[in-house]
Amino acid sequence: MNSRAMLEPNGNVFWPPPTKLRSTCPVDVTYFPFDDQTCILKLGSWIYDGLQVDVTNRTSEVDLSNYVPNGEWELLEARIVRNVVYYSCCIEPFPDVTITIVIRRKTLYYMYNVVMPCMMMSVLTLLVFCLPPESGEKIALGITVLLAFSVFMLAIAEQMPETSESIPLLGIYLTAVMVITSISVVMTVAVLNFHYRGPNKKEVPSWTRRMVLQRFATCSCFTCMPTKRPTSSHQDSVLLRDVGYTYPRPENLRFHVDTAPDDLKDAQEFSSNESVTNVNLNEYNHNASKRSSRRTVFNNGVQEEIIRALRYLMMKQEAEDNHTRVVNEWRQLALIIDRCLFWIVLVVTVASSLLFLVIVPLYRRSFVYGIP
Repeated sequence: MNSRAMLEPNGNVFWPPPTKLRSTCPVDVTYFPFDDQTCILKLGSWIYDGLQVDVTNRTSEVDLSNYVPNGEWELLEARIVRNVVYYSCCIEPFPDVTITIVIRRKTLYYMYNVVMPCMMMSVLTLLVFCLPPESGEKIALGITVLLAFSVFMLAIAEQMPETSESIPLLGIYLTAVMVITSISVVMTVAVLNFHYRGPNKKEVPSWTRRMVLQRFATCSCFTCMPTKRPTSSHQDSVLLRDVGYTYPRPENLRFHVDTAPDDLKDAQEFSSNESVTNVNLNEYNHNASKRSSRRTVFNNGVQEEIIRALRYLMMKQEAEDNHTRVVNEWRQLALIIDRCLFWIVLVVTVASSLLFLVIVPLYRRSFVYGIP
């Protein structure tokens, strides 16, 4: 708007127009939201040279008496310098007043609304490895956390500056956390595969048993179960269904007195009857020897059946023990891997958080700009 200029006797003219000046400033979002921006305001005349209009600063420092604090930026420094530039086209000087403003973005808003929720969801990523495989919710929890990160990143993408010149530090941090979460879901699938793998597949390899079940179990404060394989024969170390052995079932191994020979029952009746008289001693002796031989054969048959039954029961028990041993080894392997992955993800998450949220911003502010 039109306003009058104030003319002094010495020739100085002060023209205070009530105008709001807007200026553009290139913003470097590499360290967003821990960024410091330096804006330069150059005030001068492009039409009149210094011989016609001489632009000077009234004070040696920027007058901040009327400065209104901003909720998003913090003013760190303001410098004012008068420059005189000579162009190749003209011999006249062109003076200007350059104001340099250094501002810093306040991080409380982003720490409360972006960084803290992201770190809380990172803790949920660690809980994936603490959840027992028997619950059946490990994959569901990992996928839920990954989807939460995706929705959260889409929500904060609108708050980040839209530029392709550099990637914001906060965006790199969120991408790193999402990568860690994705890897945790993949490793959870592997852990569940180990947990539910039994003798139908194969036994734990010997190198895996030595490296994981013995070494890592000691480092992870686990008490390993005995992993020594049974020292029986080859047929006794495999499952019964793979042997094809034709042992009778226990329900077929029931012996009754009714199945004994008739002469054995006669001998029992004769021995229990004390009133029997007039018996031919020779015939009795002959029958007694015959019954004794038959009883010996019968007893041998009974012993063989009992031995066969005991062998079957021992084979069955050994097969069940072998099945239980293999299943327990795979489950113990899955538990050790789960615990190791928990500590690895914990260390990587803490290290990435410290790197992107503490070390890099402090390094840039302390060593590059020299601003505390």
